[in-house]
Amino acid sequence: MEHYLSPLEYLYRWEAEIPDKVYLREPVNDRYHELTWKETGQEVRKMAGYLKSLNLPEKSRIAILSKNCAHWVITDLAIMMAGHIAVPLYPNLTADTLGQIITHSESELIFVGKLDNYEDMKAGISGDLPCISFPFYPREEHLQWNNLVSEVKPVTENLVMDPNDTATIIYTSGTTGMPKGVMHRFYNFAFVSHWFLQKDGLNMRPGERFFSYLPLCHIAEKILVQMGSLSVGGVISFAESLNTFSRNMQDAELTVFLAVPRIWTKFEQAILAKIPLKKLRFYLSVPVLSGIIKRKISKNLGLQHARHIFTGAAPIPPTLLEFFARLDIHIQEAYAMTENCCYSHVNRKDNIKIGTVGQPFPPCEVQISKDGEILIKHEAIMTGYFKEPGITAETFTEDGFLRTGDEGSIDEEGFLKITGRVKDLFKSSKGKYIAPAPIELILLENDDFDQVCVVGNGIPQPIALAVLTPDKARKSEAELSDSLNKTLKSVNQRLDHHEMLAKLVILREEWNIENGLLTPTLKVKRKMIDQKYSSHYESWSEKEGGKVTWV
Repeated sequence: MEHYLSPLEYLYRWEAEIPDKVYLREPVNDRYHELTWKETGQEVRKMAGYLKSLNLPEKSRIAILSKNCAHWVITDLAIMMAGHIAVPLYPNLTADTLGQIITHSESELIFVGKLDNYEDMKAGISGDLPCISFPFYPREEHLQWNNLVSEVKPVTENLVMDPNDTATIIYTSGTTGMPKGVMHRFYNFAFVSHWFLQKDGLNMRPGERFFSYLPLCHIAEKILVQMGSLSVGGVISFAESLNTFSRNMQDAELTVFLAVPRIWTKFEQAILAKIPLKKLRFYLSVPVLSGIIKRKISKNLGLQHARHIFTGAAPIPPTLLEFFARLDIHIQEAYAMTENCCYSHVNRKDNIKIGTVGQPFPPCEVQISKDGEILIKHEAIMTGYFKEPGITAETFTEDGFLRTGDEGSIDEEGFLKITGRVKDLFKSSKGKYIAPAPIELILLENDDFDQVCVVGNGIPQPIALAVLTPDKARKSEAELSDSLNKTLKSVNQRLDHHEMLAKLVILREEWNIENGLLTPTLKVKRKMIDQKYSSHYESWSEKEGGKVTWV
């Protein structure tokens, strides 16, 4: 096994080489609090010292419940340094799911930091589980970070963990049911940092600037932002709140940026709210105006210094990528998953093929099974699901390839196209199998839709459930009727007969995390959609009065 630098080894390197350079920038009450590499290292070493003083069982699980902030990163590194295993949790979990994960992971301790709705979540934390509050977000009933580290003996040696030891257990966001705990070794993060972030992947530069707002407990944010900054001695800036998001993003002067498709949709809506599409197209057609408009939009978004701009975690409509490409904002669509440590495919910025998720990173092996499933193999695949040997075994082929659960095809240049989920296929009452994901992508080309889900198990033809964007939802049915009917007609013209949508059902209730219809990463939970609405599918499908139904 080749040796690559681990997260802690990167920390030791920058402590020694650039101790006085700023690493973490956190805005609190509109004022940035900055920590240098030396100060970050001191905080990590002090908290690691405290954790060691507790004499917990070796390799204990320790949970982190917080939105992104400086002490999230510090805590993760301190848990590693103390010889324990981090269990990062989404900061918007329901109390029930939070309790399930804490119990399943057998966590001995939990850090509680920056949260929007802790009062609704805390019922999921057992009363006898020790809780430690982050600085800036103290809770009186918890142990206080600053008090704990004020007199503790910090760890002074540069401890290096066994590469095969488990570094973290990342619980999946639960699109298919109860979250599963994905176990990753220190070696996995070291491997990905070497190949993806430095060598043959992104070739990140020293001092890259990152803006962290997507949950750090998500594998993509953890790899790109946390491991990216550690591997190149970069800077992480955080967002304070939704209200300050735009200003914080501009302040970061970021060079690397990741957003999920819903964020890109909201950016597009914000641009078009200021410059209607017809006017924007005219401006872009005039050479002098075009450059001015592109620079202004890029600056307003905070992307004027960005070298790498990514999207991932869910399918994105090609029309959205084309919209930003016309503004010289070239978004690199990527594809990976928690189980393969976010190491799979990406569109390189100098070789983007819209409609695909790019080419594989070396030395990643990719196969398409006889059933069309994408199979991935490399050295940073998970060791398994925590306490789930049966499910783990089912997730791998006999020759060690990870079953992704995604369907796809590879073109002659090695670009991968995702065509759906293996388990998302449903069968109509006519006995025809239907893949919903490609149909949903076509529907999402219409900017009126915020969320869509194609369903139809057991009815003659599929139907599409849709939630409108907030500005469209304020309009009347009469105002939107023509547009929606034209969309449905246009979509059906592009589908095979058995795939054609019998109805477009417009739902007034938003799908969100709170009502259980979206995962913490804003992906639609198909199982929950079916549970909530399936009893209506037949009546909606047969309802008279046109192809568009409002519910």
